[in-house]
Amino acid sequence: MSPPEKAVSDSAKTKNADMLVKKFLDRLAVQKGYSLSTQMAYRADLAQLTAFLSERNTDIAKPQTVSRKHIQAFLARLFRQGGAKSSMARKLAAVRSFFQFLLRNGLVAENVAKQVRNPRQERRQPRVLNVDEAFALLDARKNTAETDSNDARLHLRDIALAELLYGSGLRISEALGLNLDDARLKSGILRVLGKGSRERLAPLSDTSVAAMTTWLTVRGCLATPKENALFVGARGGRLHRREAARVIARLCREAGLAFTVSPHSLRHSFATHLLAAGADLRSVQELLGHQRLTTTQRYTEVSLEYLMRAYDMAHPRSNIHPTRENA
Repeated sequence: MSPPEKAVSDSAKTKNADMLVKKFLDRLAVQKGYSLSTQMAYRADLAQLTAFLSERNTDIAKPQTVSRKHIQAFLARLFRQGGAKSSMARKLAAVRSFFQFLLRNGLVAENVAKQVRNPRQERRQPRVLNVDEAFALLDARKNTAETDSNDARLHLRDIALAELLYGSGLRISEALGLNLDDARLKSGILRVLGKGSRERLAPLSDTSVAAMTTWLTVRGCLATPKENALFVGARGGRLHRREAARVIARLCREAGLAFTVSPHSLRHSFATHLLAAGADLRSVQELLGHQRLTTTQRYTEVSLEYLMRAYDMAHPRSNIHPTRENA
C-alpha cells in the first residue's frame, strides 16, 4: 500500500472508531445519565486504547479482532508507565462498558474485557480532619469585617464553600454544580444533583446557612450578569474544581494546619464525624448520596481508626498514653 493510500485507510479507520465511540457516549448520556466529566474520561480512555491497538495492527472499529490478550497487554503497558491502579481500574471499566455496548448491538460475540481481572487496589484511607482541625479551617479569618474588596468577597465565598462541604458532605462536583435556586436557605436545605443525575435533598447546618447568606450579599459584585452558579470565580463565571482545591488548601494554611487537604477530605470528615457521634449508617448513606450501602461502610473503618486514635491518646490504660510513657 502506497503512503497516500495508507493515510486514507488510517483516516477511515479513525473516523469509524470515532463514530462507534460517539454512539457509545451518547448512550451513556441519554440512558445512563453519566456526567460530562465521566463521558470525557471515558472518551480519553478509549482514545488511549485505540492508539495502543493501532500499534499492534488492530482496529477498534473492527472490535471482533480485539482479544482478551490485547486488553491485558494494554493494562500491562499502563502498569509499566507507572499508572495508578485506581486509574487502571477506571480505564478497564470504560473498556468493559464499551464492549458491553458493542455486544448488545451485535458487533462482537463476547465482551472480552470482562475476562480481564481488575488490578488489585491499594487500600488507602482518606485524610480525615479531627473536629478541632475542621473548626480551625472553617474559622480561618471568618470574622473579617471588610467586604468592599474582591479579596474579601472571595474569602466569604471560600468560607461558604468549606462550610457546605463539611456541613452537608457534598462532593466537590455537586457543590460547584449548584445554582442559585438550588439553595433554600430559609428551609435549610439544598437540592443536589448527584452521580447518575440522581437528585436528593441535603440539609444545611446553621453555620452553613449563615456563611451562605453572607456570601450571597456580595456574590452579585463578582458574578457576570447571566451567571446562575451559586459559587463563582474571580472572573464571574462558575467556580472550577482546580480553584476550589486551591481554596481549601489556602484555608488550611490560614488556619495554621501543618498539612493541606482536598475538598473531598471535608466530605470524608463529615461522614466520619457523624458515625463517630453515633449516626445511623443508613442515614449517612442518604446524606452522602451513595447508591450502595457498601460504599458508605468504608467510613466505619475510618471512624473506628479515628476513635482508636482518640482512645490511645486519652485513655489512662492505653499503652501509648503520654502519662504512662513518662511514668
